[in-house]
Amino acid sequence: MRKRLKLKRMVLWLLLFGIPGVWASLAGSLNAQTASPSNALVVITRDPLATDAFNPRSERLRSLFERGLTATTGKASANEAWSTLLTLQDTVGIKVHSAPGIAGTRPQLVSAIVESLASFGLSPSNIIVWDKIGSDLENAGFMALESRHGILVLSAQGAGWDEASAYTNSAVGHMTWSDHEFDKSGEQHGKRSFHSKLVTQRLTKLINVPSLLNHYSAGVAGCLYSLGLGSVDNTRRFESSAERLSEALPELYAHPLIADRAVLHVVDALIAQYHGETSTMLHYAKPLNELRFSRDPVALDVLSIRELDHLRKGSTTSFPTNALPFIDMLYRENAPLLELGVADPDRIRVEHR
Repeated sequence: MRKRLKLKRMVLWLLLFGIPGVWASLAGSLNAQTASPSNALVVITRDPLATDAFNPRSERLRSLFERGLTATTGKASANEAWSTLLTLQDTVGIKVHSAPGIAGTRPQLVSAIVESLASFGLSPSNIIVWDKIGSDLENAGFMALESRHGILVLSAQGAGWDEASAYTNSAVGHMTWSDHEFDKSGEQHGKRSFHSKLVTQRLTKLINVPSLLNHYSAGVAGCLYSLGLGSVDNTRRFESSAERLSEALPELYAHPLIADRAVLHVVDALIAQYHGETSTMLHYAKPLNELRFSRDPVALDVLSIRELDHLRKGSTTSFPTNALPFIDMLYRENAPLLELGVADPDRIRVEHR
């Protein structure tokens, strides 16, 4: 099934970006392998003692994580589960969402994932925790994982942007100092988002660990948002418009460098923040003490949006209206078009472990 989806995504991605002759050579193979999309599996693990006063309890997290890992892969042990996702020769990138600080991915959870990978036998030099901007990683406390585990903590921007690999979109906007074409000019200036050399030259497998955090244009700063926007530069042009974001997010994620290497998505739902977006607002947050696992990023994002909507409805405070038509377009139309996952809640099977 994954090979069929990889082929379909590759065809659609190539067609979207205008590479000639692709359909003639690949359409027959695509049609021969076409089948009805399968259902998605989402595994939710919960430990009521996983947090204390909004602080994750490190000693509870590895077992909580490995319980979900084994259930997602259908294996009896964590080592068996890892062997279905990667090899000891892989360089594994753990993508975090560090910009929101406490409301983002928790370093304690990532530490538990690193410990599990190390027990599997993966060399610390083959484990890279990463996000887009280095200062965000430092401010969120991720740099301490280097000395604790002997791994690398790197930023996409610090690794450099690869001129040989870019996503092109006619939308333009204001660039920042971290963008490759900042202060440059030319016909294509501002229309390209370059991939980080981390994803083009170093990482062979990706584990995506976003948090359960609202986003007013994307619905949730979740799997598609964190990995899609975190892998390239020049993304402010998309975030300034919910319509642009609904088109760009699926296309960014669908690139083979991303979609084909993402072997596991884990939503850090220890604490859910339903208002505030990139600002930490714990008065608009609730400890759920959960981790949510899937191979399907769309299914996880759809369930995250539903959870955040539920939490907002239970609050007496009025909130800004999400860009609902474009959020619906993102998950109901654009992401399924590129075979990124299942958006229909009736086709998402949830298992609680």
